[in-house]
Amino acid sequence: MELAYIPSPSSGVIYLGPIPLRGYAFCIIIGVFVAVWLGGRRWVARGGQVGTVADIAVWAVPFGLVGGRLYHVITDYQLYFTDGKNWVDAFKIWQGGLGIWGAVALGALGAWIGCRRRGIPLPAYADAIAPGIALAQAIGRWGNWFNQELYGKATTLPWALKIDADPDTGRVAGTYHPTFLYESLWCIGVALLVIWADRRFTLGHGRAFALYVASYTVGRFWIEYLRVDDAHHILGLRLNDWTSIVVFVAAVAYLVISAKKAPGREEVVEPAAVEDGAAEVDGPAEKDTEAKAPAEAKAPAEAKATKKP
Repeated sequence: MELAYIPSPSSGVIYLGPIPLRGYAFCIIIGVFVAVWLGGRRWVARGGQVGTVADIAVWAVPFGLVGGRLYHVITDYQLYFTDGKNWVDAFKIWQGGLGIWGAVALGALGAWIGCRRRGIPLPAYADAIAPGIALAQAIGRWGNWFNQELYGKATTLPWALKIDADPDTGRVAGTYHPTFLYESLWCIGVALLVIWADRRFTLGHGRAFALYVASYTVGRFWIEYLRVDDAHHILGLRLNDWTSIVVFVAAVAYLVISAKKAPGREEVVEPAAVEDGAAEVDGPAEKDTEAKAPAEAKAPAEAKATKKP
């Protein structure tokens, strides 16, 4: 008999009249808002304009959602395109199923488009939003709790996750490792690590983002080992484990190469912000000059009028 455990919601949907509020979607939306808010603060602190992060997120977020869903559907195609499955379910994103690898890859493409439209270097933008993305993942993982999915091996630990039986999906009742909670806490740690390292070492040119990627993959590797959901295996490891290894190596290589080729941090991250700042500084000076000109012209005239004949 379990003395303590984490209960699971009886339903992942709350109805506000006829409108369904889905816990999974709610977590994703909150995560996006947190990422944009924190990214915006960091962008302004680096010399960018207010609102730039949100403007680019209009491109990055839809691309990221599509990429995350595509990665999930492609790597778990058996859930949608085998006998007895309905391929229409591949479009039901609210039921869960977003792959972070696809979300980051296509999200980066969307961010690149947005950055090009504003004349902003993508690496600088990525550095600003990196901790926010980690926090968005931490919040988004609670969507798995609402859906009772992606849990780990059976356990009787006090923080075990209680799962209800579901004959339709083959889910067996019991208490399991709450891998959603492990990853959520890990992502919070990653966000704090990136913020600290960015302040301590003045990271730039995409290195803060690379640190986020590298540190996240380390946690994802051991958390993936605990999961018991169906997955493709290659040489005894789950597909996401191999993905974590490849992405980790790429991120570390980028950190090393970038530090040698472009040390330090970008002096200008948004040219428009610099131009606006210069205009604000020059504006009062020009007015002062215009105000002084009539005074200086008036002074000789007054001197002539008061001069005795």
